[in-house]
Amino acid sequence: MARGGKRRDKQRGRERDKEAVVAQVGGGTASLVPDPDRPHAWSLLLDEAPQSHVDLADPTRLGFEYQRRLGHLVDLLAPPGRPAQVVHLGGGALTLARYVAATRPRSTQQVIEVDEELTRLVREHLPLERGWRIRVRSGDAREGLGRLPEGWADLVIADVFSGARTPAHLTSVEFLHEVRRVLRPGGWYAANIADGAPLRHLRAQIATAGAVFPERCVLADPAVLRGRRFGNSVLLAAEGELPVAELTRRTAGDPHPGRVEAGRSLDAFTAGAGPVTDATATASPAPPDGTFG
Repeated sequence: MARGGKRRDKQRGRERDKEAVVAQVGGGTASLVPDPDRPHAWSLLLDEAPQSHVDLADPTRLGFEYQRRLGHLVDLLAPPGRPAQVVHLGGGALTLARYVAATRPRSTQQVIEVDEELTRLVREHLPLERGWRIRVRSGDAREGLGRLPEGWADLVIADVFSGARTPAHLTSVEFLHEVRRVLRPGGWYAANIADGAPLRHLRAQIATAGAVFPERCVLADPAVLRGRRFGNSVLLAAEGELPVAELTRRTAGDPHPGRVEAGRSLDAFTAGAGPVTDATATASPAPPDGTFG
């Protein structure tokens, strides 16, 4: 066995005996909670709201529904195994960055995370594999995006929450024009959007994406799309055609089956909603009391 493999086994052996790790970070109280069913897996919570799930023994395992759906996008972005250049706005426990690195070796990734204390906590207790080309930069997501070269990214993933809400300045047409500048031709934009009835925020975000990108679709739990519960939807937008049929097949086959809305059905869902600008933007709604209880 290689020396690095021995180190990893030793690290994972220690994980079996670990208790939850709790620390104050910039965004509140962060908790790394061991998964009772998987000895090398952890969940990240911020102020008791679930943020990420990481399995150090298997970075391709995506435990949260919305992360699994983002994983489908990564898998369909280009032929399997081809390296990609990915921008992650919001780092969390770096779950999707780990997934990209494991499934697409030699990928180059930029993570922009405003909470330096959270990044230090995650990197100390959930270390990245050596050789993964993941660079984590501290700073505001929109400002960091503005420093990236034009046409650099194959995929931009926005998964930014502050106090369980997406900041207003990351919801506007102006923000999405900056995303489009960073994407190369054929690149995709994906966003994790949290909302509940009457789904005004989700509808407005779909309309906003439509003002910048000609193609869009949404992946979500049917109960969320019907407004029956507060939850996460994944918005995907691009200049070119999206693999809606394959996304539909994969999402329907998830452990918690989801639905994909696109084309006329998405237009009908969004009817009456208008694009958001910097002048009109507001943060996403806060989860109702008891959502995570």
